[in-house]
Amino acid sequence: MALTVTPTPAQQEPSSLGTASIPVSATLAANEAMAARRRRGEPVLHLAFGEAGLPAHPMLRAALARAAGFNSYGPVAGHPALREAAACYWTRRGLPTDAGAVICGPGSKALLFGLITAIGGDVAVTRPSWVSYAAQASLAGRVAHFVPGPAGVPDAEQLARAVSAARAAGRRIRSVVVTLPDNPTGMLASPAAVRSVCSVAEAHDLIIISDEIYRDLVHDPAAPYTSPAVISPERTAITTGLSKNLALGGWRLGVARLPGGGLGPELRARLLGIGSEIWSAPAAPVQQAAALAFSEPPALAARVALSRRLHARVARAIALRFAAAGASVPAPQAAFYLYPDFSPLADVLLERHGITSDEGLAAVLLHKYGVGVLPGSAFGEKSGRLRLRVATSLLYGATDAERLAALNSADPCSLPWIAASLARLEEVLTDLGRR
Repeated sequence: MALTVTPTPAQQEPSSLGTASIPVSATLAANEAMAARRRRGEPVLHLAFGEAGLPAHPMLRAALARAAGFNSYGPVAGHPALREAAACYWTRRGLPTDAGAVICGPGSKALLFGLITAIGGDVAVTRPSWVSYAAQASLAGRVAHFVPGPAGVPDAEQLARAVSAARAAGRRIRSVVVTLPDNPTGMLASPAAVRSVCSVAEAHDLIIISDEIYRDLVHDPAAPYTSPAVISPERTAITTGLSKNLALGGWRLGVARLPGGGLGPELRARLLGIGSEIWSAPAAPVQQAAALAFSEPPALAARVALSRRLHARVARAIALRFAAAGASVPAPQAAFYLYPDFSPLADVLLERHGITSDEGLAAVLLHKYGVGVLPGSAFGEKSGRLRLRVATSLLYGATDAERLAALNSADPCSLPWIAASLARLEEVLTDLGRR
């Protein structure tokens, strides 16, 4: 399973600056657009950005403050205490891990890019999938091959055909990215689907990059969860972080668990080389607090459990409103995402609003109603499918006091500020689909 680093031509026309530019990530651009609307005093129902929407736990804030004096660069791989804590985190989840197999970075996003670059070759990604996978492949000079599949895992038969077709065309797919559980759909792939992808990876010598940033936010803790690292440990790299389970997106801290066997040391060396030239080392004070977070003391485990409950209840309430309006929407299983399909309303959307694409649908929701969502095409979908990615976690409150009240409430949807958002959404969807 040798690694290759073979540059490929840029996939867009070059500009006067050289290779074509990469636009700002759709999720971050949407967040900035919604913030601008708020500053102008315009009404906003922000369902576009996947931020966890909760305050940092006081225990972690105190740990970060205590670590403010840590001002040295430190090892590229990360502080030993953090790597050991991350190794124990995975071990508690049935994946025995040595600290030497862990590399830390400034967010799992940077580590994903480092892995794609280090592995080389083209990348298979699920259609739909998180906006940054394909963009990162392009930045690395690779080609992203979209393979349809539900819940963040490509259909195994279609993946095998895509790999064979790419090879016949003179390209080599070297890795496949899976998301467990998934953004944008909020779904969790079945163990059978994961096993099937692992079988294809074995047959076609693919390295699996498993983005497990939402693992701790599966709504039903008893739901079967299978990481490909359990089935194919010698060819699976896992990334995770603290942005979602503990709502620390602004702290920018992620960790990667590298494969076992002969691939691990080679991939580790390459990823460390990339990290040394891009981020040097994660912020030292954040690493100290992150070591505490990954050790999962009872207070932080309880915070994650409350977060999971809140995400589940609000996402479920919003899903019911989309369904009542006539959209097809799977029941959410994880995190704070929904993926409604407005195809059942295609005729009325065309007749009343002139909508023929998901971009048009998202634009009408934003400009006519002040509701921010992302079109499915931002995640690799065909625009005519009228699918949207809806993020529910920025409805928890405008202040930390409101957010904490939502976190601790057994019935968060009854809180006035969340109930008002739900009522506004229901009003918008009713008018949007009115015949």
